Amino acid sequence: MGKVAILTDTNSGISPDKAKEMGIFLLPMSFSVNNDIFYEGIDLSYSDFFHLLEDKNTIPSTTQPSPTELTTMWNKILQDYESIVHIPMSSGLSASCESASALASSDYPDKVYVVDNHRISVTQYQSVNDALALAEAGYSAAQIKETLERESHESSIYIMVNTLKYLKMGGRITPAAAMIGSVLHLKPVLQIQGDKLDSYAKCRGEKSARRAMLDAIHHDVEGRFAKYAEKGEIAYHIAWSGADHPEVVQSWKEEVCNEFGLSDIEGMPLSMSVCCHIGPGALAVTCSHIVQP
Repeated sequence: MGKVAILTDTNSGISPDKAKEMGIFLLPMSFSVNNDIFYEGIDLSYSDFFHLLEDKNTIPSTTQPSPTELTTMWNKILQDYESIVHIPMSSGLSASCESASALASSDYPDKVYVVDNHRISVTQYQSVNDALALAEAGYSAAQIKETLERESHESSIYIMVNTLKYLKMGGRITPAAAMIGSVLHLKPVLQIQGDKLDSYAKCRGEKSARRAMLDAIHHDVEGRFAKYAEKGEIAYHIAWSGADHPEVVQSWKEEVCNEFGLSDIEGMPLSMSVCCHIGPGALAVTCSHIVQP
């Protein structure tokens, strides 16, 4: 029997194939579409999801895993492992973390440790990498949870929104502001640092928005993460939304690598949960502290 299993959800951007490659377990997030339930990566592909977004009468909404879904997954894993470190998306962005924590505390004490990691997308993915390294170093599930929660705010993510349509639909901006922004070709840059998705900057055009994101990462790496940068303990990632613009993703990858002197950079699609609010064509860049066992 193995000692510690690592479980996360598809809000991390991790695909089923990637999860298998990493040796972790993956919980598919569910979406409600016209009263039908679909599961990310199982019966709702990334491209299918964006086709649904194109229909103005169909707005997918996220749903959190049910207690039955959680317990079924946990019970299956615990047949082969002594304990589980479960890393869901930030508690500030979904109630799924709180629900899982309550269920684990009441029914799976000393077996399932739910991490309130305050992350999503590729920063959540980095937490999974950190958890794997800690488990390999012999940390217990309780120690991994404690370490990841202590590190929970040691990351930044900046996202350029390509269209104002979905921010308007979600009530995050008014129709008047969306109309003016479209006329002025504004590209909002959002940030996630911990619990919330907040506005960071309003830029005229994509080039300006890209520059704003790169400058923001420089500011973080040279400021609050300077002690980690000096030791080479910073992980950079990119992310994007939409499945139909690989050339844009490639150019962004090259731009970020050139900016920070990287030979390569790993990237993943933004989670469908985030894309419900920002739509296709978004670009993101992140930095995270690499936890040292």
